Amino acid sequence: MNSPLASIIEENLPQHLTTAEDSLKNEDILTRVGQLTRDLHQNLSGLGFDKLLQNAAEAIPNARDRLDYVAKMTEQAADKVLNAIDVASPLQDEICSAGKSLEKKWQTVLESTSFKKQYSEAASDTLAFLKITNDNTEKTKQQLLEIMMAQDFQDLTGQVIKKVMALAQDIEKQLLQVLVDFKQPSVVKHDVENSLLNGPQIDPKNAVNVVSDQQQVDDLLDSLGF
Repeated sequence: MNSPLASIIEENLPQHLTTAEDSLKNEDILTRVGQLTRDLHQNLSGLGFDKLLQNAAEAIPNARDRLDYVAKMTEQAADKVLNAIDVASPLQDEICSAGKSLEKKWQTVLESTSFKKQYSEAASDTLAFLKITNDNTEKTKQQLLEIMMAQDFQDLTGQVIKKVMALAQDIEKQLLQVLVDFKQPSVVKHDVENSLLNGPQIDPKNAVNVVSDQQQVDDLLDSLGF
């Protein structure tokens, strides 16, 4: 008959063995990935591809910033246009209404035979001007309406740009989280951790703890134990 101590050992021993085996497997995977990263880095450096990859990494935040800039500018432009339309439309309505009223009054005056010829000519010219004003006002209102309807591009482009930005940020966060989750904290040096959290930098000269050249890439791999 087994003692209580023996029973406890038998119950917990497989669990500890499984945990140890999983830990060894994780370490083996990390070692292989690290070695593969080292080999890939050396081969790419030999072929001159490291500069291309560095430029690509630096281009990602630049592209994201530009997308953000485009989204903000298109939104601001759409708001300005819509606000201008809101201001211009009532003004056009007022001009149109006043022009029609004057046109009716002059029509009444011209129907009378008591006015001189010169006055009739002036009145005719005024009527012609008022008619042009009315016509142009109606056309302007149609154009303002077209401008307003055309602003739907901002909603479509804004949605696409925001989705791309969110996707890029999500990928970046997940990649950084993978490094944090699967590497022992004691192995990762403080300065390297800060560099990873800083992410790819647009201007390495103005930033600290940034991987900006081949030597720093080598140092990063060394600090991770690869």
